[in-house]
Amino acid sequence: MPNHLSILGIIHTAISIIALLVAFYALYRDGKLNPANGRGKLYIWLTVITCVTGFPIMKTGHLTPGHYLAIIIIVLLPIGIYAKRFFGKLGDYIQVIVMSTTLFLSCIPAVVETLTRLPISSPLASGPNDPIIQKGMSALLLLFVVGVVYQVIKLRAKKKSTQAPKSAVN
Repeated sequence: MPNHLSILGIIHTAISIIALLVAFYALYRDGKLNPANGRGKLYIWLTVITCVTGFPIMKTGHLTPGHYLAIIIIVLLPIGIYAKRFFGKLGDYIQVIVMSTTLFLSCIPAVVETLTRLPISSPLASGPNDPIIQKGMSALLLLFVVGVVYQVIKLRAKKKSTQAPKSAVN
């Protein structure tokens, strides 16, 4: 069967699905991936575990684009976590963008692997260059851009409302 998964592959896949579900729930509840709260911390830990468990999985015997995405995600996570501390006034914005980017990058292999493996008897896509995957990537990119713009606008409005001078009541 060409679509079989190793035990490590099954564990990796299960953890990655949970990480994505936690991220989407955090976006729904908090409007962003907030590394300071429980949902954000859980997303970060599950994402790190997903990245680390993905490194030994090598169908081709060498690093793949998925491995490089994992490296980028692992580099971005500390930037997102500590953005507020290191970037001053821009920290909130950088955090939103970077944390959203980690989710976007995590979704790329999720889409590719899902479409090239399911349904098991006849996968929807033959490989990463298949038109259905390219359309999926385009939709994912659009969702990412719209989502980040929305989060930034919402964050900016929140900052303006907290900085607005309070009028004196006589």
